[in-house]
Amino acid sequence: MSSHLASSPLAARLLIADDDANLLAAYALFFVAHGFDVRTAENGLDALAQYCAWHPAAALLDVEMPRLDGRSVARCIRNVGDTPAPTLVAVTGLACPDDRSDSLRSGFDHHFVKPTPMPVILAALTGT
Repeated sequence: MSSHLASSPLAARLLIADDDANLLAAYALFFVAHGFDVRTAENGLDALAQYCAWHPAAALLDVEMPRLDGRSVARCIRNVGDTPAPTLVAVTGLACPDDRSDSLRSGFDHHFVKPTPMPVILAALTGT
């Protein structure tokens, strides 16, 4: 890994939040196999609580989640003001150009539409 994530002492910490339990499990298996220390959440409120307790270097968030949507989670994470700022990746079923703009305005670094191949997400997280 050759990105800013690799140089951080928290490089391997990745929070993944999605309300699809099967997809969440698949993400977790993939990213653990690629050296990440993964924590998961099945809704936005739990994702925000995990983030605030753990301060991972990156978060992979679904946008449409119960209890708190991913964009609200992203805005809250940006308001925490961690330095360095975490890499935030939206992976969602929302595919309109306005959806991507809304995600980026909410604080996401990347907006991918499901189904996105996991190596593409990995490249966004590692800068490779």
